[in-house]
Amino acid sequence: MEDLTAILEHVILGNTLREWGLAALAFAFTFVVVPAVRGIAARRQRARTAEYARLGKPMPAGIHFVARLVASTSRLFLLTLALWFATRILTLPAKLDHAFTLVIVLTFWLQVAIWGVAAARVSLDRQLHKGGPADAARAGSFEVLLFVTSVAIYSFALLLALDNLGVQIKPLLAGLGIGGIAIALAVQTVLGDLFASLSITLDKPFEIGDALVVDDVSGTVERIGIKSTRLRGLGGEQIIISNADLLKSRVRNFKRMRERRYAFNIGVTCETPRARLAEIPAIVEAIVRAQPKTRFDRCHLLRFGDWSLNFEAVYFVTEPDYLVFANAQQAINLALLEEFARRGIGLAYPTQRQVIDAPAAVSGPS
Repeated sequence: MEDLTAILEHVILGNTLREWGLAALAFAFTFVVVPAVRGIAARRQRARTAEYARLGKPMPAGIHFVARLVASTSRLFLLTLALWFATRILTLPAKLDHAFTLVIVLTFWLQVAIWGVAAARVSLDRQLHKGGPADAARAGSFEVLLFVTSVAIYSFALLLALDNLGVQIKPLLAGLGIGGIAIALAVQTVLGDLFASLSITLDKPFEIGDALVVDDVSGTVERIGIKSTRLRGLGGEQIIISNADLLKSRVRNFKRMRERRYAFNIGVTCETPRARLAEIPAIVEAIVRAQPKTRFDRCHLLRFGDWSLNFEAVYFVTEPDYLVFANAQQAINLALLEEFARRGIGLAYPTQRQVIDAPAAVSGPS
């Protein structure tokens, strides 16, 4: 027994064999047992997630949050944590101890930042899935917001790590403030697009899948990025517009149209009898009302043209789909042609009529 005690008290590199053994046990427990427990918890969490999905129920927020934090714990952090427990038992040279401290602090705050990003993602995912299934049209916007949040979290974690290592961060912050102003002036266009992207994300003037008309450009939103938004044009081409320019423009969002209003003109010949003219508003109203998904508004003889009497008719299509409108207008046009032909009402077209007066008779000498 005394021989065993003497062996355990034998000093190697400034530490006894007992201390080396305890350090090895601490390292093994942290780097082997803890990951094993994490793996078991992850498997149980996946089984629970599948069970909630089978029942069609949302997972409780607390369970989902803890599961994401456990899943985002890196093996590098566990290795560093194991080394930290081991080095607390051992007495190391000053330089080696300082190197371990540097690695441990940086790794710890890196893991804290990873946890922070995971927590932000959980929060944004819950907003994305709020009220039902995931809204894919908002996914791009939330990715932009998550990117900005991640940059802020990693920057804050880096400053805390430097402060723990004894770096005076107040002068650093002052220097960064001055340098930040210079950088902001140099990249103000990029920053403008970034803030415009945040504005789009928070204000939601449009989302992925919306049909937009921006000045003389039209297309469907494919992606909302940090610097630009990409549209798929009607001709199949991709149109890229910077976010700052996009928000400065007048954007028409046809995806959010509730119904479509349409006004069209009908020109009839000037020789049309007054009684027939009085019948035209009722004819148009009856034809429009006969079409599905339409709502008649008005029809009036509004103006006299150079070669026609012009009626203006207005109606609404109760669905925003352009194809529904095009089918309705085609049916209205065909029905008007048929009805006007039956009643003898002629549609006007540009004509000119030349009137020549006969010259006055010249009387001869009496």
